[in-house]
Amino acid sequence: MDRTPSRRHHGPTMETMQTTIAIGGVFVAAGAVKGITGMGLPTVAVSLLGLWMAPVQAAALLVAPSLATNVAQCRGPHARRLAAMLWPAWVALFVFTVLAPEPSGTDAPAIARRLLGVVLVAYGVFGLWRPVMANLSSRGPWLTAAAGAATGLVSAMSAVFVIPLVPFLQTLRLEKGELVQALGLSFTVATLALAVRVQATGGWLPMLSWEAAWALAAALGGMALGTQLRELLSGPAFQRSLFITFIALGLANLLKGA
Repeated sequence: MDRTPSRRHHGPTMETMQTTIAIGGVFVAAGAVKGITGMGLPTVAVSLLGLWMAPVQAAALLVAPSLATNVAQCRGPHARRLAAMLWPAWVALFVFTVLAPEPSGTDAPAIARRLLGVVLVAYGVFGLWRPVMANLSSRGPWLTAAAGAATGLVSAMSAVFVIPLVPFLQTLRLEKGELVQALGLSFTVATLALAVRVQATGGWLPMLSWEAAWALAAALGGMALGTQLRELLSGPAFQRSLFITFIALGLANLLKGA
């Protein structure tokens, strides 16, 4: 009778440990960017996570950190005016994020990754170019709704909600405090919409997993670190390097999706 003890695996595997370290590193970096610049956590997190996981998986990890780090940015004296101005964009963004059809077929993950790459490259180029935006503040609610709808479609496929939302908000000629609060409110709506979409496609479990809790803790730690580094790294050189990084990550995602 063979009494050789059977091999049993106890504790986390090497792959699990590597994934844990990678997720922690991604959200520390994303939180640090948020602490330094006041925005960018979802974009940084998804652009890095997209190198090895599908956008819907990245979205599940993103929900809690994005909501937690946007709460403070939503507060301010301009909420009523911004709601009156931007509610068509928020409604359209929410509806189109939640109801956009799921891509089907074996090429669906590659298509999502390519779209993520395109969005990141476009956002990076926009940030480096900094074009003078037309003043669209006097346009009607239909244009505002169209910007929200387009952002919702992009968000549903890529889990990134900066294009065309951020350029559109810049066309409204908001004061700095208004723009910061508008970004916080808009990103919160986008994150809640992603949460509903994730729930509809994969259940609440991914957003309540230990990976999501770890991502939240890492993001908060990174944000605290970024806040400490704000005075040293918040200048134009850091902004340019960040947009160049988005372009590089976008190209990397395009290559992986090819």
